[in-house]
Amino acid sequence: MKRFLWLLLIIVLTACTTSTSTVVATETVPLAPSATAQLPEPGVTVIHAPDAKIAMETYVSSWQAGDYQTMYQQLTPLTRDAIPFEKFQQVHNDAARAMTMQSFTVEILSVLTNPTSAQVTYRITYETALFGPLVRQSLANFSLVEGAWRLQWEEGLVLPELSGGNRLVLDVKAPTRGNIYDRNGQALVVQTDAYALGLIPGQINRDREGTLVARLSELTGRTQQSIRDSYKDAGPDWYIPVGDAPADAVDKEYNLLSSLSGLVMRKYTTRYYWDMGAAAHVTGYVQLIPAEELQEYQRQGYVGDEWVGRAGLEQWGEDVLSGQRAASLYVVDPQGQYVARLAQTPSQPAKNIYTTLDKDLQVEAQRAIASFDGAIVVMEVDSGRILAMASSPRFNPNLFDPNNYNSSWQLSAMLDPNRNRLLNRATQGTYPLGSIYKIITMSAAMETGAFSADSVYDCGYAFTDLPGVTLYDWTYEKKVDASGKLTLPEGLMRSCNPWFYHIGVELFRLNATTALADMGRGFGLGSPTGLVGLPESAGNIAAPTTDFEAAQLAIGQSTLLVTPLQVVDFIAAIANGGTLYRPQVIEKITTPDGVEVSSFKPEVRGQLPISENTLQVVRSAMRSVVANRRGTAYYALVGAPVPIYGKTGTAQDPPDLPHAWFAGYTAAGRKDRPDIAVVVIAENAGEGSEIAAPIFRRIVEVYFIGRPSTLYPWESEYNVTRTPKPSETPAP
Repeated sequence: MKRFLWLLLIIVLTACTTSTSTVVATETVPLAPSATAQLPEPGVTVIHAPDAKIAMETYVSSWQAGDYQTMYQQLTPLTRDAIPFEKFQQVHNDAARAMTMQSFTVEILSVLTNPTSAQVTYRITYETALFGPLVRQSLANFSLVEGAWRLQWEEGLVLPELSGGNRLVLDVKAPTRGNIYDRNGQALVVQTDAYALGLIPGQINRDREGTLVARLSELTGRTQQSIRDSYKDAGPDWYIPVGDAPADAVDKEYNLLSSLSGLVMRKYTTRYYWDMGAAAHVTGYVQLIPAEELQEYQRQGYVGDEWVGRAGLEQWGEDVLSGQRAASLYVVDPQGQYVARLAQTPSQPAKNIYTTLDKDLQVEAQRAIASFDGAIVVMEVDSGRILAMASSPRFNPNLFDPNNYNSSWQLSAMLDPNRNRLLNRATQGTYPLGSIYKIITMSAAMETGAFSADSVYDCGYAFTDLPGVTLYDWTYEKKVDASGKLTLPEGLMRSCNPWFYHIGVELFRLNATTALADMGRGFGLGSPTGLVGLPESAGNIAAPTTDFEAAQLAIGQSTLLVTPLQVVDFIAAIANGGTLYRPQVIEKITTPDGVEVSSFKPEVRGQLPISENTLQVVRSAMRSVVANRRGTAYYALVGAPVPIYGKTGTAQDPPDLPHAWFAGYTAAGRKDRPDIAVVVIAENAGEGSEIAAPIFRRIVEVYFIGRPSTLYPWESEYNVTRTPKPSETPAP
């Protein structure tokens, strides 16, 4: 017993005089079934190192965010010495591009930690654009460096097959891009051969000049006069680009065309936009992938040399029109040998888009507005289907192809920022609405109960109800007799400014300060229509804060901004009984053999917030604008082929001339030709009654008769334009 006590005393004294050992505890996170905790030896002070699982999670978070710099800092010093940051980043980017990685997730399966090392087993799932999910399990090794876990990185951590310096190679074969058609199956955009056509003036045989110009006009859609004007003042050896045409049309007359001296024809294969892009603002265009977006597209499975949609339906329908690429993902060793195929996906053919457009009407609409900057929109009143959407100035999408010989001569001029040709003025252009807003003001006046159809106002030259302010009627500026006493519907017929100034001020002073703006919003202004496939602007509508602002909003001025698309939508609603349809430009999407994938269905997006009585009064007033001799559109539309309901508009845009508007609808009631709503705006062109109303008439004639039958005041022959001379003093 004494001997035992002595031994115990010796052990205690030894422990007191010997330095204490310090180690880092070994722990196993209980994620794997075999994990067991190791207890520290007696006499050892335990310092818990940072959790290796947290280190792995931090690394993965940086990886998912694409923060390669932070990832690189989490590597061990030895690893960083072995691989430069640029190489580290490149391995990740190259693998992501080859896999067409969209995103990835990591599941940590187990963590085993030892005094100075740790192992993390994880499962990584890559979501890819071409191959679906790719799942791999791997092991990450960590070292404890200065109290922090650092990763011993190697290529296999990205994908086990990359260990040893292997790399991934993606082999892709893309199907032919899908086509775009009008509603009747007429081609708008196809893959085909085409010719760039041009002239060398000094080589033209004057005896055959008429034949040459006539043939070029037929092939390109340009008027003969515009072709002659293009080379009238050119040098004899200049090259004058005329346009482009599909190869099959040129080949049919090739023998004749090749015999015409002075004509230059250069053939190329392209994505061809018919009629030099008559519906270009709807179809959009394609371009080669820009260098700054190359990696993004490669992650989607593009090789990098493809043509991709950059605007319009080409951009919206990129997935539809490009189809599913046939692709294989291979592992290649450092010697360039293919060692494995990791994944494969078959090709799916591209689909075709059929638009709601009527190609013939679209071409005529583009011609109808060609003399002005502006837009025309034609909509079926009972469906929301857009039959034509013309924006001027137009552009030729074929010039984006550098293989088109005319591109080098014309592309820079087409992209002149001062003309802004690529802007779709029908959906993105925003303008004051002018007197067309009086339809909405009249509706608000009646719905508030402050006015009725029988209300009368003496429409003189001036409005003087605002202290210190005098506002004039268009009759004063045009030096014609004042309109005199008018009922409210007659006020719309005559577009009497003082009548509507009076309504705006009266509603404001009756504390109905938001009535005008609220009614405008109820008609769909101030927000996008919901059109699918094309970008659109919301416009602007705000409640007036003063009686002066109320007077201005009542005639469609103040800060009001609308798009032609919004206007045609509410005009169609007036025509159909009050239903606001979602405008649509996509008729259907089909497979190459014609099987429908999706098809047009009318979509109701709202109802006009007015009673049946108000609606009928508005309709009657719109009819009188056209049918009554005192109506502002009577002389422009007298003798039209079908009944028309409409409203003129002349929106002030100082210091320039006003914007000329006309908005209206037909009431033919024909089964073979659904009635349409049409909106025309000609920017800074003058009066709506003198400029926009005749253009409106042209559209109605083409739609119902099949051809124009009335010359514009500014035309010498159809589509041959003299310089218009708008009046200096605007009328509504």
